[in-house]
Amino acid sequence: MAELIDRLACTLVLGALLDEVTERFGGYDLVAHWTQGEFHHDLVLRLPERATEELPGRVLLVATNCNGGIKEVLCFEDAPDRRALWHYRCPTVREWGGTLSPILARAVTDHWFDPCELLTTTARSELREEHRRRQEGGGWELVDPSNTGNCGRGK
Repeated sequence: MAELIDRLACTLVLGALLDEVTERFGGYDLVAHWTQGEFHHDLVLRLPERATEELPGRVLLVATNCNGGIKEVLCFEDAPDRRALWHYRCPTVREWGGTLSPILARAVTDHWFDPCELLTTTARSELREEHRRRQEGGGWELVDPSNTGNCGRGK
């Protein structure tokens, strides 16, 4: 069962993983899409019941970089709590807490790096200081996405 998680992770890009999940299981439901900082995405996918014939659980959490490169794939019985997930990843960050439901299978790829690096006050950002704010737990987010300056969009 864990071999399938490895195989999904080894697709290396989100589109290929979603194609494989659709082909193998007939689809998925997008339960959640969370971002942390500018460069990290977590997608929570609920698979059809028949997925449990090949996987230990029906819920996949796919962590990607900003380009859709897969960093990590986790398998759960139920959708994880976002704050508990980040507490598991970075237990020293005081803003997060909770108990993560059991991880039934896990795979990481060459895209993986310590996600706590995204949370420091000196974390890399492509946003100018006046256009960003710190997210809960760390990382940067755009202050006002409708105010894009002279880029031809927004105001």
